[in-house]
Amino acid sequence: MNLGISEMIFILLLALVLVGPKKLPEVARQLGKFLAEFKRTSNEFRSQIEAEMLNIEREERAKKPQEGPKLLPPEQPWERVMRPITESVSRTKQEFVSLVNPDPEPLQTIVLPSDQPSSSAKAGSD
Repeated sequence: MNLGISEMIFILLLALVLVGPKKLPEVARQLGKFLAEFKRTSNEFRSQIEAEMLNIEREERAKKPQEGPKLLPPEQPWERVMRPITESVSRTKQEFVSLVNPDPEPLQTIVLPSDQPSSSAKAGSD
């Protein structure tokens, strides 16, 4: 209740006129006790409702099948660690080979003279 000063003064004067100055403290005391009892009862009621709601939620969770966390496909734990290391090693190996052999010419195989066809044989067949 949002009562301003003027409304509270009006209620106080009305209560003073209706009840009288002798019984006003006793009525105010009874009203205070009533409001305290009402507040306590409403708090108990609210806590009981919340407890029942929690019980219902627990029962619903118990009825649902336990799904558990979704599992990813099996992965060997060292793959995550070894993948960057393997890539780094292969990159280092390539750099080392390029430093040692700066002119990456393909190796030519040596052909023995007996295996080579003669140039005169080629010219004669044309």
